[in-house]
Amino acid sequence: MLGSTHGSLSTDPRAARAVACGERPGPAVHGAADLDVSGRPLYAPVPDLDRFFHPDTVAVIGASDSTGKPNTGITRQLMAWADRVGARLFPVNPGREVVFDLPCHASIAALPQPVDLAVLLVSDPLPLIEELGEAKVKFAVAFASGFAETGAAGAAAQQRLAEAVTRSGLRLLGPNTNLNAFERIRDDLEGPAIALITQSGHQGRPVFTLQELGIRLSHWAPTGNEADLESADFISYFAEQPEVGAIAVYVEGLKDGRSFMLAADRAARNKVPIVAIKVGRTETGARTAASHTGKLTGSDAVTDAAFKQFGVIRVNGLDELQDTAHLLARAKPPGAEGVVVYSISGGTGAHFSDLASAAGLPLPILSEQKQTELHQWIPEYLNVANPVDNGGHPVGDWRGRKIIDAILADPSVGVLICPITGPFPPMSDKLAQDLVDAAEGTDKLVCVVWGSPVGTEAAYRGTLLGSSKVATFRTFGNCVGAVKAYLDHHRFVSDYRSPFTDAPRTLSPSARKAGALLCEGQQLSEHAAKQLLRAYGIRVPREQLVNSAAGAVRAAGLVGYPIVMKASGAQLAHKTELGLVQVGLTSASQVRDAYRELTDIARFADIALDGVLVCQMVEQGVEMVVGVNRDPLFGPTVTVGLGGVLVEVLRDTVVRVPPFGAEEAHAMLRELRGHALLNGVRGRPPADTDALVDVVLRVERVAMELDDGLAELDINPLMVLPRGQGAVALDALAVCR
Repeated sequence: MLGSTHGSLSTDPRAARAVACGERPGPAVHGAADLDVSGRPLYAPVPDLDRFFHPDTVAVIGASDSTGKPNTGITRQLMAWADRVGARLFPVNPGREVVFDLPCHASIAALPQPVDLAVLLVSDPLPLIEELGEAKVKFAVAFASGFAETGAAGAAAQQRLAEAVTRSGLRLLGPNTNLNAFERIRDDLEGPAIALITQSGHQGRPVFTLQELGIRLSHWAPTGNEADLESADFISYFAEQPEVGAIAVYVEGLKDGRSFMLAADRAARNKVPIVAIKVGRTETGARTAASHTGKLTGSDAVTDAAFKQFGVIRVNGLDELQDTAHLLARAKPPGAEGVVVYSISGGTGAHFSDLASAAGLPLPILSEQKQTELHQWIPEYLNVANPVDNGGHPVGDWRGRKIIDAILADPSVGVLICPITGPFPPMSDKLAQDLVDAAEGTDKLVCVVWGSPVGTEAAYRGTLLGSSKVATFRTFGNCVGAVKAYLDHHRFVSDYRSPFTDAPRTLSPSARKAGALLCEGQQLSEHAAKQLLRAYGIRVPREQLVNSAAGAVRAAGLVGYPIVMKASGAQLAHKTELGLVQVGLTSASQVRDAYRELTDIARFADIALDGVLVCQMVEQGVEMVVGVNRDPLFGPTVTVGLGGVLVEVLRDTVVRVPPFGAEEAHAMLRELRGHALLNGVRGRPPADTDALVDVVLRVERVAMELDDGLAELDINPLMVLPRGQGAVALDALAVCR
């Protein structure tokens, strides 16, 4: 099936280098408007990688034809690749005059014409970079290892290499990459293609091998350590290529979270699906990824959140990567979301339907009229509501095609899935052919699960795999996951609006007011932290900071009983555990006693206070937590979850990476396991979720505007009152950078 139409986008403020490197900046005007309030780019350039994948000229530095030398095999493969793409290849080696009957040159400078791509078959590419820059080489590939994947010394060497590349103006793939970019990609296949990006070359083999099943591959980018060109660059480029129907990605670590978000945003705008494996879900996986590619893996929860925000489909296995990318590349957008399961066995249909329902696939009950129509060809005692069980015999004659066509004609049906658990000729052969023929006459998605472990049957190898219309799977799970990803992707891109479009570009007056409260490297007192919240319009209780028992009594009268009293001081956290909070005070004598007790505890514990807070007591509501943290890859992040003591017990929190809008904030709440508490349970009224979302968005603004000065912000508890009554930040902790 044909893929979707792709559009075009604009760029970030790195315009000078983008132009120098032949990158396509797009229509945006460069300047402050292309940066958000924290100075981070809102657009990404698209590297013009045409000359990388299809160069006119290629130089192989270190070329060899000596028997038994590793460079000889690489040179031979590069010569074959250059011949396929129509490039002229120049061997470069000062110790040789001829390599494989081609004249060999002493240096890049000695070549008779400019070079688009230089392949460096040397152990240390750094000394060559300046020479390549002077020769105006556009791209270079470094296979050498021994860089960031080896530890601190290697990381320092990679940094020197990256700096040299930046100065030179060329673009570098690697180091620690391989020959996957120069594999033989078939040019006899049609339809939308999969573009492949891998940091570990071997992990791309299953997707590459799809070509043998008739699935088109357009590019393979093995990014290695990403000293310069990174996965995000290739995503941006592939998202602009009209032949690319899906991008399959295997990453062990992201070079830069923001760059990845900008690239994924470009793909989402262009409606190009990204299917990704990201290593590092576990501590062991994260350690292994770091040793392999030399990158920070960052918090996996943050990576997962960024993927969700930009519609990146995350899968776990290489088999899932190939199956999901294959389906998304070739399937047209659905006209309806209803999924019908059709089988020759009631047990098979029930089993598959259970898996589909558990995954969240919509399985509509077919109308009475449609069921009556199906019972023309299927015995009355069999279920045809969905799943549709034909009992077996109808597929062996003319009735089989009638049943399939009738299901596909239903306007509520967008996907037909037929699990064939094993070959049962001639019945299974006829069923496979009917499904293929029916798929040719519809724009709806037809999926088949061929359950035979053999895989050599003619119905599978010839009929099903020979069809460009039917999506064929080998397992129930992969089929369910791919179809869900297909429906989710098209639902996501149908109303996608880039969060970067509305991201704030100028500081608000709140930022200047709040910024004055920040003290480098220090934790603010609760009083100062609440002043920061007030500056951003986040509601806090009525309260006063006092420094005497008499002042506390006067403040209590103004605030109104009952009250809460708390010690307030910089570097003071976990006040409750220290006995520095007293709740439910109802008289002046209680207030005087509480003041003395709080200040005595602080004095004996040698805790410096800026005073004691006399606070309004707020009881009715749902306790939530909203906060800001920093991720090493993505920068500031915003978290929301169940608050109070539950935050540490249940750890029911959801994170997002700014920028995002109100719709995404509402989605965060829906992802919470305890979301039902906000709806009202056991007679409690529904909470003011609109007010909660407003606080989340204001905290997001804090995260973006105070990025340089704020390391952490924790509002806990945020008391979300009944609907229409707002939300109140009862406590706050802020740590400065």
